[in-house]
Amino acid sequence: MSRLLEGKVALVTGAGRGIGREHALMLAEHGAKVVVNDLGGDEFGGGADVTPAAEVVEAITSGGGEAVVNGGSVASFDDAGAMVQQAIDTFGDINIVVNNAGILRDRMVFSMTENDWDTVMAVHLKGTFGPSHHAATYWRNRAKSGEETYGRIINTSSPSGIYGNVGQTNYGAAKAGIAAFTVIAAQELVRYGVTVNCLAPTAWSRLTAPLMGGDEASEEFKDSIDPRWIAVITAWLASPEAANVTGRVFDVRGQNLGIAEGWHLGPVEVQPDNPAELGPVVAKLMAAARLNASMYGQDHEGPGFPGKSI
Repeated sequence: MSRLLEGKVALVTGAGRGIGREHALMLAEHGAKVVVNDLGGDEFGGGADVTPAAEVVEAITSGGGEAVVNGGSVASFDDAGAMVQQAIDTFGDINIVVNNAGILRDRMVFSMTENDWDTVMAVHLKGTFGPSHHAATYWRNRAKSGEETYGRIINTSSPSGIYGNVGQTNYGAAKAGIAAFTVIAAQELVRYGVTVNCLAPTAWSRLTAPLMGGDEASEEFKDSIDPRWIAVITAWLASPEAANVTGRVFDVRGQNLGIAEGWHLGPVEVQPDNPAELGPVVAKLMAAARLNASMYGQDHEGPGFPGKSI
């Protein structure tokens, strides 16, 4: 098998279970040395246990790969810096950052607490910024000193963030922010040879299982959205082959891989300066504009995208 990432060094956050675990295993399978980060909390952000991360490291090293455990919290700016530095100290470099760690605190907006909001923002949005910032600083310093730079950042948004989903104003807002962060960071880092891309995945995991039928879901359905499918595009985006791909959001649902095209300006009219006269103008705009996409990213729930998204 051709190995895409021979000798590269990767940090994967939230890599103890689910999608993150598959990212770490796939990157290692293709030759990367991996810092396996996972605080080991529950799906709501409580607790800490490095056992899942250690099990992933064991799976990698027992197969002949190289990996180390990191139990830091991505919500801590200092911990984020430490995990990037651990990669450099342990393996001599850092080339790939996969920002995957996440939790859920789903509530309707009228039931959501301040803590529900702040905790989700800290893990998802700040947890994407921290590792990205520290790695980007390292790459920029190398580039400015004339050293060779190889940088890949792969973030994790969600259909809930780019298309919208009831009951997830905190999670969706964070994930929408990550998509925007990706587009802008890609523009900022391209001069240093760094690419920044984003995934909006649908996969079976402990976070998504309760929303996708739980114990009643069929094995065929679970297999169709196995987390390993998400890792396929991640490994490719991390590779030299993806040097000219940046600022993109990839919608990944099992074997279906697409690009979410983002906001585009639709119909435009000239508005009067009197709001009392604005009704007909807005009505004309509304009639001409496309509806927001469904959770499947389409004008209707088309074929080929099974299951609910998160």
